[in-house]
Amino acid sequence: MDYKVIMSDKAQQQLDQFLYYILVELGNEQAARNVPEDAEKSKVRLSHMAGSLRKCDNPKLNELGYHIIQFEHHRYFMVYRIDGAAVYVEGVYHGLQDFENYVN
Repeated sequence: MDYKVIMSDKAQQQLDQFLYYILVELGNEQAARNVPEDAEKSKVRLSHMAGSLRKCDNPKLNELGYHIIQFEHHRYFMVYRIDGAAVYVEGVYHGLQDFENYVN
């Protein structure tokens, strides 16, 4: 089954903030080009396999049906939920972030 992947405004803003930080604060143009490509690859992977990826370890988020997909080449991940044939990406986080209190 293929899914339609929908990025929430919040998730897109988070990704944009990461890119701003990488480009402006860190001055890393290479990473600023690669991270969006990695995000797009993650969205494509989600469209094909969202239902087979693990749910969040946090009991509250697990109960709400949230899943995680790791970026392939960077320490970022997307938190998403499935509703029928649609996947809603609710947030984009760095692997070092305490994200569990900020989802939803």
